[in-house]
Amino acid sequence: MLPTWLSQDATDHDQNEQDEASVALLPKIPADKLPRGGIFQENSEEDVVSLATESKKLPWWSYIWDYAPKETPQERKFVQKLDIYLLAILSLGYFIKNLDQTNIANAYVSGMKEALSMTSNEINLIDVAWTTGYVLGQLPSQFILTKVRPSIWIPSCELVWTILTLSLAGATTSGQVLGIRFFVGLVESIFYPAAHFLIGSWYKPPELGKRACVFHAAAAAAGMFSGYLQAAVYQGLDGVLGKAGWQWLFVMDALISLPICLAGFYMIPDLPENTVAFYLTEEDAKLARRRMNDVGRAPRRTLGWSILGRVFTRWHVYSLTLLYIIFINTSPSSSVNPFALWLKDQGYPVSQINTIPTGAGAIQLVTTIIFAILSDFLRNRPLVMSLSTSIGFFSALCLAIWNIPNGLKWLAFLIHKAAVPFGPLAMSWANEICGGDAEERAVVLGVMNASGYAVNAWLPLLTYPVVDAPRFRRGFAYSTLAFLVQFGVTGLVAFLRRRDKENGKGDEEIEDIGEFE
Repeated sequence: MLPTWLSQDATDHDQNEQDEASVALLPKIPADKLPRGGIFQENSEEDVVSLATESKKLPWWSYIWDYAPKETPQERKFVQKLDIYLLAILSLGYFIKNLDQTNIANAYVSGMKEALSMTSNEINLIDVAWTTGYVLGQLPSQFILTKVRPSIWIPSCELVWTILTLSLAGATTSGQVLGIRFFVGLVESIFYPAAHFLIGSWYKPPELGKRACVFHAAAAAAGMFSGYLQAAVYQGLDGVLGKAGWQWLFVMDALISLPICLAGFYMIPDLPENTVAFYLTEEDAKLARRRMNDVGRAPRRTLGWSILGRVFTRWHVYSLTLLYIIFINTSPSSSVNPFALWLKDQGYPVSQINTIPTGAGAIQLVTTIIFAILSDFLRNRPLVMSLSTSIGFFSALCLAIWNIPNGLKWLAFLIHKAAVPFGPLAMSWANEICGGDAEERAVVLGVMNASGYAVNAWLPLLTYPVVDAPRFRRGFAYSTLAFLVQFGVTGLVAFLRRRDKENGKGDEEIEDIGEFE
């Protein structure tokens, strides 16, 4: 039997909304078919549902994407606009961010280590430099986001990191790479929590999980694309104009990123209360504000010192941050790829070292979409998050044992990224839990991500030092334990969430915390 927090809805989805959708599907039942002489009594509900189910079935696509029978054509068209513009540009932005992160790992195993005379652990130090900048930039950016238009702030930072990434092609020492990666981390820090804040500001709960995971799937696509890009660049451009293949990888990265940065200035719609997006009408803006008001999602208010009291006197920031710290640190840092290092140890050529691990990215991509659909359909975030945790636990346990059949080892390496969809679902859950206070929501998302990477700045040096490759005895044993703890903390958050609802402290509770801007 499943624990209570898994077997029942622990999200902020209002059950009445689901009930209303179900009622809308009920056909009119002839009087002669009504139970007990046409008079409904208290115990006749099952009869009605049974008759309704026989008369009309849900369309097959309702199990995959949005299905709201009471949604107006105007609202349906509005959500489609958000998908085409907002979701697309955020996904592309996350794609180039992760392309940059993945390219460092691919460049390292494709000649950068030898060209810059790097020691085994210098890739860890480069990752620490990036993570330090990433942590330092998180909270200031989230506060800036409540004052500066996202359509200006986000693309501007993307443009800066594109220029910095291009400069990596000219690095001649590992020290230069360290310095550049610090500043890349500083400007990239704004993107992930800002994107989730934007997604949570426009989409309703039944729409949120799918969009958050589609957005996050861009990371898997970037990892796969980087592997094939590096393989192609290594074979086709290595030595051209006196540049090595790993240097051309950063040039191509910048060329791909630039048009996406520029498009962001026009495609990011800001927030429902201040949008001037060319593709949204005034009626769309009013609809967006009404949609958020209906689900208790508060707009921005005047920012003051009271935000500290509101955030740090609630359990949200502590439990959600603990949850995300564990998630970020269940595996090695992004610059260390145990699968690729194992393949290199096995003697595979550079092209295959770059392309074979993309199979793990493909599994991450598919499971991210499946878990997103499942999460929104079941209206149960912790259940699906725990399923993702279970796959990660199985993979880590197999690799911790290590001396296992070769086929099982390949399976463990390939499925380990099925644990990654936990992250966007956790962010969606936080968006919902903190939905009644926009400033708390922005700060909590920032604290979650910043704290996760603050620990990630030093913990992988202890758990996954590159000198331990490819066995990573300490690392895989640590990951096995971390997944068990992640499962327990997921239950803790679900318990606290349910306790608040039972005590009448749902997400719709919005305090009088200032005037609208």
